[in-house]
Amino acid sequence: MTEHRIYSMSFASVYPLYVAKVERKNRSKEQVDEIIEWLTGYDTSGLQAALDDDRSFAEFFDRAPAMNPDRHLITGVVCGVRVEDIEEPLMQEIRYLDKLIDELARGKKMTSILRTAA
Repeated sequence: MTEHRIYSMSFASVYPLYVAKVERKNRSKEQVDEIIEWLTGYDTSGLQAALDDDRSFAEFFDRAPAMNPDRHLITGVVCGVRVEDIEEPLMQEIRYLDKLIDELARGKKMTSILRTAA
């Protein structure tokens, strides 16, 4: 099977696009960082290191300190595909992040975006 192109893309090259997307909707870079930190377990310095060393998406998620156990609560459609139905683990992680960024850009409250099990 052919590896998806996004796996080898630099996370640092896509990060500014996430920030620009939410800033157009009057949201902030800090909120993007909060989402990424919630999902991956990176802290502020760890996220900055990931951006500085230009790691790929595959490396970014592979080196994530602690993927959030509540991420399975993220549901919905990204690029016409339900995130909960994606079978490839890495693609699912990437789409989880995309979904959270989309929700932030749509004006959803952070308390709703950062899901927690009841």
